[in-house]
Amino acid sequence: MQEHKLFFTGTRNYIASEELQNSVNVAVALGRPLLIKGEPGTGKTMLARSIAEGLGKELLIWNIKSTTRARDGLYIYDTVQRLYDSQFGDHDVSDIRHYIKMGKLGEAFLAERQAVLLIDEIDKADIEFPNDLLWELDIMSFDILETGETVQARHRPIVIITSNAEKELPDAFLRRCIFHYIAFPDAAMMAEIVKVHHPDLEQKLLEEALAAFYWIRGIGGLQKKPSTSELLDWVQALTVGGISPQQIGKEFPFLGVLLKKDHDFNAVLQRLHNQGVQVKSGTGTLRSW
Repeated sequence: MQEHKLFFTGTRNYIASEELQNSVNVAVALGRPLLIKGEPGTGKTMLARSIAEGLGKELLIWNIKSTTRARDGLYIYDTVQRLYDSQFGDHDVSDIRHYIKMGKLGEAFLAERQAVLLIDEIDKADIEFPNDLLWELDIMSFDILETGETVQARHRPIVIITSNAEKELPDAFLRRCIFHYIAFPDAAMMAEIVKVHHPDLEQKLLEEALAAFYWIRGIGGLQKKPSTSELLDWVQALTVGGISPQQIGKEFPFLGVLLKKDHDFNAVLQRLHNQGVQVKSGTGTLRSW
């Protein structure tokens, strides 16, 4: 399972800090899962896509839910389909292997070439879920109980695990991971990110949009601060709406693109009202105080 040395430097559509690049490359070199934390909208999920693109690898995504079991990522034995076939079909149901379907981790193990496996939002699952994966991630193999077969990884996948810190992860699991916290981009890096997605954006419009964006994020008590994705959508709305740089700080047009919680919307409106600022609603009509 030895792989050639690969170095991740980010991609055209994903700007990675030097620290993040180092964390990715260390995880790849050591064959350890890379655990990524950070507030929503900092690009945790997009990182895996960027790694796959940058290293020329296939990307497999395992989206974790509250009902997800670790075994689901290995394989699934479709007993319902087998029962149905035995009653109504003309299939040979004696061969259980026909009803074994690989999960995302199983697919990564059997891939012809090394793949990138994203285990997305691991903290949504039961607290025992991470520990249940330890053995398979360590030895890179698992047994199919129904057939007695062993699935051995052809190549050690590059495993990226994201967490929104909704639950504490077990210490035994954390010890086996390379950890990186993606800090929210400062204004300079955010400007680079916006330019990647909107290369023709007027500089003055960018400056005013960023100033307004970080001003909103600085308001205390927001339940969901606007993230990078909301900023990119807002910039797009400003451009399509023909908003001038001078209008942004005076009217805060399309505020509903940035804020998604009633509490946050009202908090920002109240702050703007106290400053005598006029606000455009999401429909673009002028709302005067």
